[in-house]
Amino acid sequence: MDWQPHITVATVIEDQGRFLLVEEMAEGRAVFNQPAGHLDADESLSEAALRETLEETGWEVELTAVIGIYLYTAPSNGVTYQRVCFAGRALRQRADSPLDEGIIGPRWLTRDELASQPERWRSELVLRCIDDYLQGELFPLKLIRPRS
Repeated sequence: MDWQPHITVATVIEDQGRFLLVEEMAEGRAVFNQPAGHLDADESLSEAALRETLEETGWEVELTAVIGIYLYTAPSNGVTYQRVCFAGRALRQRADSPLDEGIIGPRWLTRDELASQPERWRSELVLRCIDDYLQGELFPLKLIRPRS
């Protein structure tokens, strides 16, 4: 059996108690997720996180910390994802930036607004990453070593 985990990145961006989320279509329904996506070839994890956030929300952000590294197997398809989740802060929205296909748009929600809609989560990692961020155990960006 040829098994390979999928390496993904995500960002948790907070501004005054609201979190930048992506409303997107997945399996025929509108769901919420962090700005997230797959690592591309010849790209660092940090570069991927910045790129995915811009492509999915139109927001330029600055990464400030690492929240955690998560292993998740999707019950819908059995695919295993390794997610590296970053914390960051919003810098500016680029209204001219086209969003990826399937993206409905960026949404700013409080933790409680998100928690009240579990049927709309892309996965359980959406709330878990925010809760881990809110607990405050963040790791320095230097935890992620640059490519050599």
